[in-house]
Amino acid sequence: MVLAAGLGTRMRPLSQTVPKPLIELGGQTLLDHAIDRLVLAGVERAVVNVHYKAELIVERLAARRQPKIEISREEELLETGGGVMKALPLLGDVFFVVNSDVLWLDGKDYALTRLAGAFEDSRMDAVLLLQRTTSATGYEGRGDYFLDPLGKPRRRTEQEIAPYIFTGVQLLHRRLFEGIADKRFSLNRVYDRADEAGRLHAIVHDGEWYHVGTPEGLAATRARLSSHRIER
Repeated sequence: MVLAAGLGTRMRPLSQTVPKPLIELGGQTLLDHAIDRLVLAGVERAVVNVHYKAELIVERLAARRQPKIEISREEELLETGGGVMKALPLLGDVFFVVNSDVLWLDGKDYALTRLAGAFEDSRMDAVLLLQRTTSATGYEGRGDYFLDPLGKPRRRTEQEIAPYIFTGVQLLHRRLFEGIADKRFSLNRVYDRADEAGRLHAIVHDGEWYHVGTPEGLAATRARLSSHRIER
């Protein structure tokens, strides 16, 4: 699933006329970059949720030949967790979820393939892809997680500075959403649920990662990528 329903508030003024997923980088849209990563990893069917300027996104997706795309329309914004939960009837038991405002280039192996390989159904409900903050282009925050040698992430406290940022790329099991009555909620809620059950896992990305959710991040990414083509 690709998350593309947000208002793009942090990307204004660029997102006032074009939805953030359709902003171009390196000759194609952010949304196409995200979907291309899925295709390269062998994904044959994807769900994209839409809300803000939805028809522009739907029109763009109609031009793609692969993968098979299904649209999940949100009449009201449901946030990341609510958006995924609404789309569950279109998803399998275990599925990728990726943000449309990030760009990653794979390392030795496809990041999504590594996520799938790390997942163990008997002891995991979620696997997050993390990136070292020191090598995260366009990011100027305090990090999100610490990570122990066994791949168990710990969310930082408000006072801490963590060495890893969550990339917006993940593998989730649908059981994480069981019993949630709210329609609108953040995916952080299911991460915390998995963490409390000891079923949250993470791996570190071995390629490049770019945060392009703001005009500043987009500019930094364009400058960084200006010297080479986006291939992997």
